[in-house]
Amino acid sequence: QVQLVESGGGSVQAGGTLRLSCTASEYTASMGWFRQVSGKEREGVAAIDTWGVTSYADSVKGRFTISKDNTKNTLYLQMNSLQPEDSAMYYCGAARSNHAAALILRGRQPLDYWGDGTLVTISS
Repeated sequence: QVQLVESGGGSVQAGGTLRLSCTASEYTASMGWFRQVSGKEREGVAAIDTWGVTSYADSVKGRFTISKDNTKNTLYLQMNSLQPEDSAMYYCGAARSNHAAALILRGRQPLDYWGDGTLVTISS
């Protein structure tokens, strides 16, 4: 069973930056970041496949960058120009096999493993 541990969440003001990390206990081929606000469905934020192909939600394009360090089994999400609407619990998900980032992002490719989440709060 692969374990995923997220970190890097916190509280910042609008316009600020945060960098989320998700460390896996072993290699996973494709991964993604998702977020959820209480009472709403979880939504895909960004995903990356084993070749480094990425996919982003329209709401974060140009502000967020997903990357993966396979030597450290760690996924990152650099979040710039944060807005109050970015406030949510952010979850890392991973798949054993490689899948298209766009499918992962849209929830059309179920992931095998999930972390417990890290909370991001943006104040105006």
